[in-house]
Amino acid sequence: MAHVAKDNSALKRFRELSNRIQASTAINPLETPTDKRKRIEVLKGDFQKFVKYYFAHYTDSETPEFHVRIARKVRRNKKYKGWLKWARGHAKSVVAIVLLPLWLWINGEIKFLIVIGQNETKAQILLGDLQAEFENNQRLINDFGAQKLLGNWEDGFFKTASGFKAKALGMGQDPRGLRVGADRPDMIVADDWETKETIKNPKRQDEYANWLLRAVIPAMDNKNRRVLICQNHFAPRMIFSKIVEENKAWDVDQVNAYDPVTHEPTWHQKYDRWFFKEVEEEIGTLAALAEYNNTPHVEGKLFIDEYFNYAKLPSLKSFTAITGRWDVAFAGSKTSDYNAIRIWGLKDGKKYLIDCFVKQCKVIVALNWIADFQKRLPADVSVQVGFESQFWNEEIYRTIGDVEALHKLSLNLIKIERSTKNKYDRIVEMLPQYQNGRIIYNEALKSNQDFHVGLAQLKGIEPGYKTKDDSPDADKYAFDHLDSFESSRASKHIVRKKESRKF
Repeated sequence: MAHVAKDNSALKRFRELSNRIQASTAINPLETPTDKRKRIEVLKGDFQKFVKYYFAHYTDSETPEFHVRIARKVRRNKKYKGWLKWARGHAKSVVAIVLLPLWLWINGEIKFLIVIGQNETKAQILLGDLQAEFENNQRLINDFGAQKLLGNWEDGFFKTASGFKAKALGMGQDPRGLRVGADRPDMIVADDWETKETIKNPKRQDEYANWLLRAVIPAMDNKNRRVLICQNHFAPRMIFSKIVEENKAWDVDQVNAYDPVTHEPTWHQKYDRWFFKEVEEEIGTLAALAEYNNTPHVEGKLFIDEYFNYAKLPSLKSFTAITGRWDVAFAGSKTSDYNAIRIWGLKDGKKYLIDCFVKQCKVIVALNWIADFQKRLPADVSVQVGFESQFWNEEIYRTIGDVEALHKLSLNLIKIERSTKNKYDRIVEMLPQYQNGRIIYNEALKSNQDFHVGLAQLKGIEPGYKTKDDSPDADKYAFDHLDSFESSRASKHIVRKKESRKF
């Protein structure tokens, strides 16, 4: 590598990587030519064994199934175009920029790679990892010969002795001149494009998406046109979203880091079952779901931040009425609905969110939360928790009995009738109360993860929404119940006014 590096940290990183590669790729001097030939043939056809043999410096755990899956997809389809929507920490850049191109290279299926980063400098750093393998990987050199070609070994562009070429490009740069001799790019990797600035600028996002689709991809080889985009889906709108959603030829290979209910990791060979639970506790559930589970936090279009008011919770004894509503969910899986329990109180014409529970979990977990909530109530305060009568079956009745026996108390559950009104219309009926400042959130819930999950669901309500709505649905049932107390009080006030006029 021609190290006229402007960034000393990048140069230091490259040298450290080079040393690590050399140290972990020692060859077997006693291997016979026949054994070597047989081994190479096996590694050409088996991505997992290929990685294990040549890249011990990357493999602190067994190669996961989703790495093997994408390798097979890409090798099988010379025109593959896909979004590696993998969680943070799941090696999407390493796989797409280093491992996959080298596997294609030993199989004679790639000639010219383009790596596109947020800018040219970042692209050069990414490409440098691949360049370091060609220069320092003793096992690759032993099997396929020395590849460093003097005079063609620079930062951001290199050519190997076998004729393979690779170039770094910053997003938005003029792609003219990508052709080298008769060769045009036959593989492109676009890595980690999204920035804080692009997320706030949809117009700029569209410009970059169109640049890739209309300027870069048309500059590729006519026969082989593999394109990989690498980015986790951490924001509601992204550059790559536009590319994939508007072009049916693109594949989405999504890998979420963990099951949000059990916290079981997808890459179990690398992460234990407690890792992502700890991450949630450290950075918050919503941030963890965005960064690791491709579930971005949605900014409200109807229920917007300026409508949300927080205050210290008044004494429970001071409320005109307190009610709880539970939206029941049975499955307790990562794709199931949420068990949403919302406790609301009415005071001076305003509704206060007192406490809440919003989780993808088994029914018994929700019932245990209700039991704990009831235990925390003052002795002279009683709260009924209602849930739709359609869920009142023998199984839930038995589970309620088990929880009540365990906690030695009554859960104070009641059956309510299911509303037949359109759910979206019902939920939006709450909007004027938010706009008029009549909804107050308990400020003590600001650090409560269940509260933020419920808030995110409310913000996701808009025409044609596809987000979960269990929490706002439970809120609406609670609001309707509290409104009945308001109506009753208003009626009594009118009666009293009429009676006073008689005198």
